[in-house]
Amino acid sequence: MNQLDALKQFTTVVADTGDFKQMAQFQPQDATTNPSLILKAVQKPEYAPLLRETVNRFRDRAVDEVMDRLLVRFGCEILSIIPGRVSTEVDARLSFDTSATVSRGWRIAELYQAEGIHIDRVLIKVAATWEGIEAAKRLERDGIRTNLTLLFSFCQAVACGQAKVQLISPFVGRIYDWYKKSAGAAWVEADNAGANDPGVRSVAQIYNYYKRFEIATEVMGASFRNVGQITALAGCDLLTISPDLLATLATTNAPLVRALDPATARQSDLKHQVLDENAFRLALNEDAMATEKLAEGIRAFCADAVKLDQLLLAA
Repeated sequence: MNQLDALKQFTTVVADTGDFKQMAQFQPQDATTNPSLILKAVQKPEYAPLLRETVNRFRDRAVDEVMDRLLVRFGCEILSIIPGRVSTEVDARLSFDTSATVSRGWRIAELYQAEGIHIDRVLIKVAATWEGIEAAKRLERDGIRTNLTLLFSFCQAVACGQAKVQLISPFVGRIYDWYKKSAGAAWVEADNAGANDPGVRSVAQIYNYYKRFEIATEVMGASFRNVGQITALAGCDLLTISPDLLATLATTNAPLVRALDPATARQSDLKHQVLDENAFRLALNEDAMATEKLAEGIRAFCADAVKLDQLLLAA
């Protein structure tokens, strides 16, 4: 049994790509997209007709609506391949606007429904800012499931659990990147691999906390830099993995054992936390890594959203 098939025994495998022509070979249950992945996909020749068709059909609409329609078009294509859910992201430029995020989340959900997609097959991705978490809480109350992304800190996970969001996506690789860069020449890769990887430790802590206190929110590790990070989180509820790393797993036959287990997690000595807005903002501010990576991630997604706007206007 290869490692991809072995992983599927413990964890729901999710394809992290907008390239739906590539994902079918790995037979993932779910798929995730974001503005950067869609931007990358639409610049490939095989997707140019899809971009032009969407723009021509809705040329009289505002560019933000055309963008959402393009995202939903990709999502529908993905859902024709996978049996589960697709995550579609709200424009990152709305990361600090609760009401606007709710409105865009609703619009994306309604566009899927207009295409005959059941709302249970869609997760609305929202940045895990305080405003984003509040927006997700409202959407969840309305029956729209959410995926909280750009999550780097334990306090973000606690707040998402309180909000009863469907799923969170802690970013393993970007946490790893920050600590490696911060350590500089003192970084020893072997000492920070596997279960000792700082990104892996972060996800394991969140997983254990959720299982310890029976928080229903699903944990989906994301943003992987190597296969070792993935295998060290075998047993996590879900893992969203790039096609390159899925291919590596599919061609590797080394043994894979479960690393995270709910029964073990329930024995952890983690303490329950309750965070209001002030406590959340202070805790996030105290975490230099999370503060920096959250801001950096929002900036990067905003920049790619602007580029996607420009492509739509030029098409």
